[in-house]
Amino acid sequence: MQSGNGTLHDDVAGQIFEGLERLCVTPDANHILSAPAYPGIERIQAQFRGDAFDLHRHDTYALGVTMRGVQTFRYRGEQRYSLPGRVIILHPDELHDGGAATDDGLVYRMLYLEPSVLFQCLQVARVGLPFVGDPVVKDDRLAGLLLAALGELDRELDDLFVDDFVSRLADGLVQHARLPQRPLGSIAWGQVKAARDYLEAHVMRGVNSQELERITGLDRFALSRHFRAAFATSPHRFLLMRRLQQAKALIAKGEPIAQIAAATGFADQSHLTRHFKKAFGIAPGAWSSMVRGVGVRG
Repeated sequence: MQSGNGTLHDDVAGQIFEGLERLCVTPDANHILSAPAYPGIERIQAQFRGDAFDLHRHDTYALGVTMRGVQTFRYRGEQRYSLPGRVIILHPDELHDGGAATDDGLVYRMLYLEPSVLFQCLQVARVGLPFVGDPVVKDDRLAGLLLAALGELDRELDDLFVDDFVSRLADGLVQHARLPQRPLGSIAWGQVKAARDYLEAHVMRGVNSQELERITGLDRFALSRHFRAAFATSPHRFLLMRRLQQAKALIAKGEPIAQIAAATGFADQSHLTRHFKKAFGIAPGAWSSMVRGVGVRG
């Protein structure tokens, strides 16, 4: 189990629930509570018992704090454990699962950050995205920073807050990165940003390699290398994940999954289900039960 210096809070959930009286929380219910969306940032609270998520990978940083219970997951060939107050740092595209290690269940809060948001902050220093080798760290300052963004999930994030938050978060991740950040002065910044913008603008249809070659002036293989260096994923996977994010939003609204599949560019419901499980570790139907099982009192 991971260890660290400093005082370990056996239960930090009491702090974070203060001021959230309007949120309906049932201690024994498995549920996921999602915060209002902000470009490039997704915030949730997850609460469950047993194994919740199968092995999966997404194209965002997953950054969070264990609130109650013992959190366990497989990551980079090892079983990991996190206690209350510990910070979770998962790099984009790394395979992992998730569950509660004890019968007492688990509560945690997580922030999913698109690498492009962090990239905008780091590009001034002309360095690559930080990779933190240890996915569970004891850092009260970083935990406090994350909880500042995760403390009021019923409220929207403010632009000025996000600017400061991402800047401080970048510093925190760099401090925990084992290897020095690789200079990326040779990355075709303008081209990869143009490709990303084009993919976002055409997320609901197929985008082929010739289109991206035409707008960037790079051949498809060079673009793939530059795109991955900048955003920690490929153009294909970036497009797929944006569709899946739209599917998640529609599921939360209670739309039929078959209709969601058609609306988000998948061949059929089974096609959506297969990719949804690979990306999030849970089937769309199970996700729907968890996110729609929590209400907010007016």
